[in-house]
Amino acid sequence: MEYLDEYARWINEADPETVAELESIKDDDAEIKDRFYKTLEFGTAGLRGVLGAGINRMNEYVVGQATQGLANQLIKTNGKDADLSVVIAYDSRHKSDVFAKEAAQILAANGIKVYLFEELKPVPELSFSIRYLKTTAGIAVTASHNPAKYNGYKAYGSDGAQLNPELATIVLDEIGKTDIFTGVKKMDFEQAIDQGMIVMIGDEVEEAYLDEVQKQCVNPELAKEKGDTLKFVYTPFHGAGNKPVRKILKRIGFNNVVVVKEQELPDGDFPTVESPNPENKEGFKLAIGYAKECGADLIVGTDPDSDRVGILVKNDKGEYVTFTGNQVGTLLSEYILSALAEKNAVPKDGYIVKTIVTTNIIQAICDAYGIEMKEVLTGFKFIGEKIKESEENGIGTYIFGFEESYGYLKGTYARDKDAVVATMLIAEMALYYQENGTSIFEQMDNIYKKYGYYKEEVVSVTLEGIEGLAKIKSTMDRLRENPPEMVAGKKVIAVRDYLTSERVDKLTGEKSGILLPKSNVIYLELEDQNNFIIRPSGTEPKIKLYCLMKGETEEEANELLKLVKEDIDRIIE
Repeated sequence: MEYLDEYARWINEADPETVAELESIKDDDAEIKDRFYKTLEFGTAGLRGVLGAGINRMNEYVVGQATQGLANQLIKTNGKDADLSVVIAYDSRHKSDVFAKEAAQILAANGIKVYLFEELKPVPELSFSIRYLKTTAGIAVTASHNPAKYNGYKAYGSDGAQLNPELATIVLDEIGKTDIFTGVKKMDFEQAIDQGMIVMIGDEVEEAYLDEVQKQCVNPELAKEKGDTLKFVYTPFHGAGNKPVRKILKRIGFNNVVVVKEQELPDGDFPTVESPNPENKEGFKLAIGYAKECGADLIVGTDPDSDRVGILVKNDKGEYVTFTGNQVGTLLSEYILSALAEKNAVPKDGYIVKTIVTTNIIQAICDAYGIEMKEVLTGFKFIGEKIKESEENGIGTYIFGFEESYGYLKGTYARDKDAVVATMLIAEMALYYQENGTSIFEQMDNIYKKYGYYKEEVVSVTLEGIEGLAKIKSTMDRLRENPPEMVAGKKVIAVRDYLTSERVDKLTGEKSGILLPKSNVIYLELEDQNNFIIRPSGTEPKIKLYCLMKGETEEEANELLKLVKEDIDRIIE
């Protein structure tokens, strides 16, 4: 009954508003237990959870404890006499500005200088700002594309990427040593500003960021000359992308962008969508109406912190269809590389980076252009690590990186996915194909004809609460001990276990090592270049299943997708 003890402590020590919220659930044991049975865990993705009072919720106390843990880590890692600084950004979610201010006051009290944005800004701009301002770390207050009841807290290192596992472990350890009520230092906000410990920053940093984004144009003259001919609808889903996306599009020549007015302004309730997730077509209903009215061929949406982007394009029947993150990443990879090839400018030591759960068509594309494909664990920080390695070793030229979850980055100015640069490139790509008498929809088919019919789908199974957590663990344990022999009628020919760092060839019994960090992922290699991957989500109470199928024809690939989805209930029973 320890959760009841923690509940009673919060009733005794929290502020009156928090106490009133907790007293309102005094007769609901299940709700009390859910809020207090565990702490909201800090990992490489930081914190993410439902807003509310309790140690398993996002609130000022949990944010304060995490920030004190981060401050302790920075001092411990860099030395108490080091000149430390942190830049903080936040999005449009409820309490994002409050949590950002709270974090700034705590860092200032620990002798760490803070650069705090005056208004909401995208995550990739935060990533850029860390290196631009030469800070020791960064914080982004956001829950990305989650529903409105969530918020989160991402911590970044001096390289502009999210904290690596080693540093995240130190922060977690320091959080564990910090009493949530008495162990957190805090400085008055106005006093911190007067003493220069908190510095407010505005558009001067954004302009420098947009300068770097603009350098990533593939065909800048085309956009300048013909940009106004593209019919294009954009929605920021009530988030931080509105200003920077529209600024960069205008800069390069797209002056006729139609913005969905109902979704233009920041609003933490996200009132026009079930979830502000550009992966889901339901959020684009209003945008589709705008597109039909103006005859647009392209619709683009960015999530609240503007690191992910989703698109809809008009097909050959005049219908607006969604493209997956894998498809958009494939299109951009081919577009960028073909443009470089036209100029005979493909770097001999060039490479593209993708995550292990991302489409394998990228290997075929890289082979065709004579460059390397590098594969990393899920999480854009690992793509950032590859960029850092090249920078430090002087070996390899980073061209492009992406993950299936709608995150893309061209250029090395940031170390996180960037929906601002991706939107710019998607618009430019659409214009390029339009000027060449085709479309994005037709180009996708051309790519399949050229490289093979690779079709992918992600299935997420939500398992909330204590029981859900236990189910996720038992499912992974069972699959690890007894993986299936067949999936979608295809024989499992090898099993990769990224937690044990071992690959087992099921045909020969041969075992080999996996040279990536440990991660709770089971990867089933199937016959005929098909693959099936299972992993728990790092930020949500879900098991995620990745179906990566390949067919000789589109019909065969789609049939394999259908079969593998029918197998899921059996696999995770």
